[in-house]
Amino acid sequence: MSKISKIGVVGAGNMGSGIAQKIAQEGLDVVMVDTEDEFVKRGMDNIKRLLREGVERKIFRTDDIDRIMSRVTGTTDLKALADADLVIEAVFEDKGVKTDLFKRLDGLCMDKTILATNTSSFYVREFAEATSRPDRVIGLHYFYHPAKNRLLEVIPHKKTSSQTTDRALLAAKLHGKTAILVKDAPGFAVNRFFVPFLNEAARILEEGLAGIPTIEEAAKRAFRIGMGPFELMNVTGIPIAVHASTTLGNELGPFYATAGIMKSQMGKKANWDLSGEVEGGKIDAVMDRLYGVCLGVAAALVDEGVATMEDTDRGAKVGLRWALGPFEIMNRLGIEKTFVLVQKVVDRYPDFRMPGLLARQRQLGRPFAFTLVNLAINHDIATITINRPEAMNALNETVVEQLTERFSEAEQNPGVSAIVFQGAGKAFVAGADIRYFVEKIKAGKIADIVDFTRKGHRLFRRIEDSNKLTIALLDGLSMGGGSELALACQAIVATSAGSLSFPETGIGIYPGLGGMLRLGRHLGPELAKYYTFTGAAITAVDAQKLGIVTRLVDPSAVDEAIRDLIGEGRPDKYRARPIPERFILWQTLFGAGNATTLLASKMPPGVDEAVASKILKTMGNKAPLALKLVNQIVDRQAKASPDEGIEIELDNLKTIFATADALEGLSSLGRKKPEYKGL
Repeated sequence: MSKISKIGVVGAGNMGSGIAQKIAQEGLDVVMVDTEDEFVKRGMDNIKRLLREGVERKIFRTDDIDRIMSRVTGTTDLKALADADLVIEAVFEDKGVKTDLFKRLDGLCMDKTILATNTSSFYVREFAEATSRPDRVIGLHYFYHPAKNRLLEVIPHKKTSSQTTDRALLAAKLHGKTAILVKDAPGFAVNRFFVPFLNEAARILEEGLAGIPTIEEAAKRAFRIGMGPFELMNVTGIPIAVHASTTLGNELGPFYATAGIMKSQMGKKANWDLSGEVEGGKIDAVMDRLYGVCLGVAAALVDEGVATMEDTDRGAKVGLRWALGPFEIMNRLGIEKTFVLVQKVVDRYPDFRMPGLLARQRQLGRPFAFTLVNLAINHDIATITINRPEAMNALNETVVEQLTERFSEAEQNPGVSAIVFQGAGKAFVAGADIRYFVEKIKAGKIADIVDFTRKGHRLFRRIEDSNKLTIALLDGLSMGGGSELALACQAIVATSAGSLSFPETGIGIYPGLGGMLRLGRHLGPELAKYYTFTGAAITAVDAQKLGIVTRLVDPSAVDEAIRDLIGEGRPDKYRARPIPERFILWQTLFGAGNATTLLASKMPPGVDEAVASKILKTMGNKAPLALKLVNQIVDRQAKASPDEGIEIELDNLKTIFATADALEGLSSLGRKKPEYKGL
């Protein structure tokens, strides 16, 4: 797959400039084009303003602004896009304007250039048909604000080639988007159920069932969102909601057509009045009505093959910031209740039919089951994808169970030579699901944590000892259990975006899935202690220098690197290797009895005091009991076989998870700095 190094964006409005900003933030060059210098300048100023706001919110540093802006070129010359790898159209929703633009781009861009539309209202195929390269035209539907919202709908039409789809998914990954694959259908996936949500709220108001404050409150409770439908329309613009619902109504029928009161409000050129009292007695009825429409439409779009259940839920959670996706809500309400609520929608709107998917699930009498781990086999390479990007692919019981099942399928397939593990989205795997640990501790079920961890160890040992070549594709962040999964593989192919880290001692526990054991076998106990004591990240570049990463490549060269590794055979990943000079300092600092001295908050003799002081300060933010156990376990593992080393980790799990510090650290994550008491 060829490298993506230059991306073009046509349109410098809020969407176009936001798309360009996100691309530049992630280290790619982007050319932003508009018809007049004034528009280009406004777009560039928008980017600078948002970046300055990011500095105020401590998302960026001041010097990041110049670095990001240096990657953005603004121009009125469309010819500047001639050699782009990808051009994204982000002009206003006018079919004629968009079609003309695609014709012009088709005439001036190189054959390699993929043309993408950010349309939210029209078929992708309509623009593809206006070009001589329909196989290289695709939809990339961004969500507002594209520099902040991670969701991206990737929409191939019937003539889009698989190579174009793969390149579009790679581009999404390169600029930090969570991509969902969607059929070229009206409303695509998210707008298909979100626009009826807005429309039904207006109809409820129109019918006098409830006032705006009540509908707002009901929607917030139902979907656990910060803004209700009327406030959302005020923010994004009522004309946008009218345009979207009109388009859906024209394509799909009266059920989707715009509510009269919404058209009237647009005619007034005024926002909805959100003031007034909430009528508590009407909340449940409004919630049920909104549930019936949203859940019914979500089931219908999946029934029609527009998107999978998992991607539909992902779209709601990432793109709309719902706490749960539609199908997760159905499971929470119960399939029987969901069916009853959707049936009321069917009874109210003659052109809306009960989705077969929901009817079949009701007959089964059980909740929907979600696929979080996917297996794809291409020739002799099996790729296992942990597909939970909204949770950074965190490991829980379901993920480990499905990982085990997919691995067994791949391993038992006689045509498979290599098994590649990867994560969807920006992360590889960001450790274990912390909520699982907290729930088990509070329920007094620490034994369940031990059982869960033991299952993980069994799987990781199988991965390490497999007769098939096992490869971790480390092209994003990995922490804790994710780094332990990568280390369990026989080889690691990484891009510069990859990293490993073991932050567990900062949340009151220790790496429990072989991280200490395998780090020790790679680097020796001294550096194993350094990385687990401090939680310091190991960049992909450093991991290659240390011999942990087998290949460090550009994202476009991943497939070639995997193929080369298959040809070379299983590497000796724990081979003896020299430690590079700049790591010797840390190796010395944790050598001999120095780790014990550091644990006593004292300065070891004969070491660099400035470096030691920084490490002591870092250790002061870690759980003291976790650090003490890490020191003991690493020392014992250094003298043990791999299987004995695993048992040493498992034997101490009950001890560490029973500490008050473990609950404090795990519960505090993302909320506040933990206060450890050594209990």
